[in-house]
Amino acid sequence: MNSHPPLTLFLPDDTATDRLARRFATLAQPGMTLLLEGGIGAGKTHFSRAFIRQRLGAEVDVPSPTYTLVQTYEDPRGDIWHADLYRLGHPDEVAELGLISAFETAICLVEWPDRLGDQTPPDALRIAFRPEGEGRLAMLDFGKRDDLRGAFMALDA
Repeated sequence: MNSHPPLTLFLPDDTATDRLARRFATLAQPGMTLLLEGGIGAGKTHFSRAFIRQRLGAEVDVPSPTYTLVQTYEDPRGDIWHADLYRLGHPDEVAELGLISAFETAICLVEWPDRLGDQTPPDALRIAFRPEGEGRLAMLDFGKRDDLRGAFMALDA
């Protein structure tokens, strides 16, 4: 169990959110799952787009998976799965999407992770976004991957 409290970063604008996403993108490896929490408009999809573009190039089209539920991207360093589970009816549907095996073999960005139920990967990292003034707060819970905390301690957001 993680003994450290979440690391809280103030992200004053979208550029700061981009920097956070790019930092995660440089560290992500296959088998890593990022659970992105927050209400509608909190910054989950913005973060995901910046993450994917850092890995694949700025010109990559990154549509929201709100209606498709999952978008996949081929990356030579590890495929990326971007899931938006807002419209998921039951946690059992996660297996139908192929996410269970993707958690082990791909880099997964999961919006609305509360829909996973007991299928949440135990070693997932959580990023909770919350509006704060003109920007947003990002609360990073590294869970079992607390070794990554140092890469974000000095993030000049």
